[in-house]
Amino acid sequence: MKLNVIILSLFTTIGLFSSCVDVLDIAPDGSLTMEEIVADPNKVGALLNSCYNNVPLKGYTSHHFETLLVAASDDGWSSDDGQNTRIAKIYNGVGNASSHPVRDMSGESSSNNGAYWAKSWNQIYLCNQFLEIIDNAAVNSEQERERYRAEARVLRAFFYSELVRWFGKIPVLETTAAFDADFSGLKRLPVHEVVEFIIKDCDAGIACAELPWRVTTKSEAMRTTKALAWAIKSRMSLVAASPLFNEGNDYWEEAYQINAAALKALTENGYELFTTCTDINTYGDGKGAAFRQIVASAADYAVTPRDKETIWQHAKTGTMGSIQHHIWHIGYIGCGMDNTFKCATCPTQELVDAFETLDGQPVLNLNKPYLDERHLQPNYNINNTLYDPNNPYVNRDPRLHETALCNGDQIVWDNGKIWNVDIYEGGRHHISLDPSDRTRSRTGYYHCKTVVPKMSATNQGSLIPWKFFRLAEIYLNLAEAAAESGHMAEAKAAADVVRDRVGMPALPVGLNKDELLLRIKNERRVELAWEEIRYFDLRRWQKTDGDLRETCTWLTGMKITPKEDGTFAYERYNIWTKERGGAQNRDLLLPLPQDEVNRMEAVTGDKWQNPGW
Repeated sequence: MKLNVIILSLFTTIGLFSSCVDVLDIAPDGSLTMEEIVADPNKVGALLNSCYNNVPLKGYTSHHFETLLVAASDDGWSSDDGQNTRIAKIYNGVGNASSHPVRDMSGESSSNNGAYWAKSWNQIYLCNQFLEIIDNAAVNSEQERERYRAEARVLRAFFYSELVRWFGKIPVLETTAAFDADFSGLKRLPVHEVVEFIIKDCDAGIACAELPWRVTTKSEAMRTTKALAWAIKSRMSLVAASPLFNEGNDYWEEAYQINAAALKALTENGYELFTTCTDINTYGDGKGAAFRQIVASAADYAVTPRDKETIWQHAKTGTMGSIQHHIWHIGYIGCGMDNTFKCATCPTQELVDAFETLDGQPVLNLNKPYLDERHLQPNYNINNTLYDPNNPYVNRDPRLHETALCNGDQIVWDNGKIWNVDIYEGGRHHISLDPSDRTRSRTGYYHCKTVVPKMSATNQGSLIPWKFFRLAEIYLNLAEAAAESGHMAEAKAAADVVRDRVGMPALPVGLNKDELLLRIKNERRVELAWEEIRYFDLRRWQKTDGDLRETCTWLTGMKITPKEDGTFAYERYNIWTKERGGAQNRDLLLPLPQDEVNRMEAVTGDKWQNPGW
């Protein structure tokens, strides 16, 4: 038996010439032969267009109105926990290698998500196919040929990076498979080897003179760039060096060198943090205004754009059913408001605890934030003098109130009416632990980070595309890699740049390596909350025999009770009275589809499934 049977299964074409994004204007007719396609420059361009299929939309589009990866981390809890939903299955530990709630999404293909194994391999196949024909294909100019080739290689790197983050070890295939080829020797390669291949593709894109540093017109939205290639290198070098994937090898100096080069290249070619709010009427003039604007507004397309921080964003806002949505507006997040659908994922107390006070002191001892397994006994930082457990939302990092709606915050609702956010017992937006209640928070907080202020049920505003990479992540990638490899001053400096945007003090001088890493990891959590980074960070930081029990099993909310003197009493509580699922050792990686595993093992004789599945 030849492995071509398995290859065909892996690369089953999911709409080979359909569902194309509008990177180029047309797609080739599926009835055409490849010879006819490569003879026509327009159809060659459309063949490249098919390589952009299945770039995931992420955010609230990714799993049916649910930021599933946030809800599956310790940053969020979904009020769909009592429904027949994917997140409820995760919380209850339901899932196996044949059917997994994160990996599989039959019936919701319009969101470009789910079936991550099959769809990513399909796109890699399309990229390989395109790279095989482009040298001799008809094009409008040699410059166009060079750019097309570079785009396909960077896209291939992106889809390989997605596979690695979800599944770990994978094979690397640079070409399409001949029908009579013998692939009995095909193996899952160590992550570092796969990342080396990813970096090689990225370097090819960076070296191409015709590949631009940024997209400057909307008609080219989502086309790959040199900046994207550097961002992929930055992120994936961190992945390869991390404990879950490094197989006992120390790759941190390598990751540091790559990230230092990435940040230098990006900042020398027009990328910078967005530090000045340009829409005060919407976002205000507070220290967190620029931060909120960059995460809640689409990047603009121009030679000199307003937003020089966003490196790559999706071309679409997403459509599912009759409701167009992508990053949800407040009219659908519940809050006890009229005309709302559900509140979906809300910030946990654990995420709120991560935001420092204004003097730059952590609220909790980051080395051991809780004294008990259930997180009901916070281990307060003895050096923090600003935090008041009886008034916990004042004097905090400005990003807290740009990420979570806390009791006492205000929002602008229908017709410009200002509402107080009253999450206390008896308030309009009070919590509910009733599993049938989808409109109220389980945690005592509501999400607001990616919501444009003033959005409401009757003022839905403009929808924005998902931002895959921001320059802030590259700064924090460098900070982590630098600290891990002993470049302490550079690590601190990179983190301080991100903190300075919102007026937070620089990290203290003289922190040792472990102390600095704790601060940098916490900074990642705060800055990148709700951007689907934490889910993967928690996993890559574990050793291969680790699990997520300490962070993700027992999560808490805040019960707020009014007192007669007009103040409030604050009480932490466990959202569930049983352990939440999805935190075992096996949950560090997704399982490969079992039918694929069975076919692979029959041909190669090797084990292909991830541990525990």
